[in-house]
Amino acid sequence: MLQPSNAVLKDQLTAFSNELTEELKNILNYWLSRTVDEVNGGFWGKIDNENQVTADAAKGSVLNARILWSFSAAYNQNPDEAYLQAATRAYDYIKAHFVDEEFGGMYWSVDYEGNKLDTKKQVYANAFTIYALSEYYTASKLETVKEEAIGLYRLLIDKSYDWDKTGYLEAFTRDWQPLGDLRLSAKDANEKKTMNTHLHVLEAYTNLYRIWPDDGLKQQIETLINNFFDHFIDAEAGHLVLFFDEDWNRRSNTVSYGHDIEATWLLLEAAGAINNQEMIKRVNRICITIAEATMHGLDADGGLWYEYEPAEDHLIKEKHWWVQAEAMVGFYNAWQLSGNDKYLQLALDNWAFVKDKILDKQNGEWFWGIRADGSIMPGEDKAGLWKCPYHNSRACIEIINRIKTLK
Repeated sequence: MLQPSNAVLKDQLTAFSNELTEELKNILNYWLSRTVDEVNGGFWGKIDNENQVTADAAKGSVLNARILWSFSAAYNQNPDEAYLQAATRAYDYIKAHFVDEEFGGMYWSVDYEGNKLDTKKQVYANAFTIYALSEYYTASKLETVKEEAIGLYRLLIDKSYDWDKTGYLEAFTRDWQPLGDLRLSAKDANEKKTMNTHLHVLEAYTNLYRIWPDDGLKQQIETLINNFFDHFIDAEAGHLVLFFDEDWNRRSNTVSYGHDIEATWLLLEAAGAINNQEMIKRVNRICITIAEATMHGLDADGGLWYEYEPAEDHLIKEKHWWVQAEAMVGFYNAWQLSGNDKYLQLALDNWAFVKDKILDKQNGEWFWGIRADGSIMPGEDKAGLWKCPYHNSRACIEIINRIKTLK
């Protein structure tokens, strides 16, 4: 990785780290002060931009797993007891309400009182629970947590892994039978294999490998990285293909700029965790290719647009919070790999955009996003099934840690 070569650059990076350290505190303090459900336990299921709580909103497994990860990771970086207490609160709620004791795995959602609601088994949600449990184990040192993460990994291998063609099938009924509607959300294609789920299975397995360096798990990580090389990455275009059928036939042409840039550093993280030097070299090369292609989605203000539909030449002119968080890390990563200062500048420009347009300076946290005219996207969550403290806290933690390693 690149080391800064001059005093000006070092000062620039120090300022970047200091600002992100302060912002990480702001994000976590928001979730500590605004989202704890003292009535029914755990955390509120929905809060709007004005911090109005929808008390009877459903609670999602993805939201709760991401809260668990965020506070565990924050504690592992900075051992503030309040962070560990929040992580433990999330863990206790997940254990009490989301775990399916009969069929295994995690429910997609529960109602506001914690009763099971949507009982489907979405591999994506189960992967995020592995990811979060692995981080919480590092914070708590509880062996039972580690065993729970391993058990959930083995369940996914047993129920979801395609031993014939590789890859993971997207979703199942409560008892792990075929499901008609596989979609994560209404905007997604109803296909059996998706890039998004595979990316976060890879992320989860990488985190699990750090606490449990099992040979079978290592092989799964290698296979997942190869799935990206063989299927998900369109090396010519420099973008990721989002949807496939069970036989790895391509079912999508949509460009998702946030997922493109997010995948670059997560793939490199995975290859590095298992210390596969050949994969590291190959990922290094593709990281720059994808970063270059992602630049086509940048606006003049430093923000990264959401998606592009090539068939209609249609750019979805929204700038979502999570896309900006991934751009910050992804372009910073490209700078470290290449030594090309333009990528560092893109990361800094994106952070400047976030400070100007995405941070909610009045009510706290980050807005969901803005529209092309700069107005806040209406009707979106500040906290909800998808609006979590994960992307933005992770971006802060990741860049702070990377800057710390520089000399």
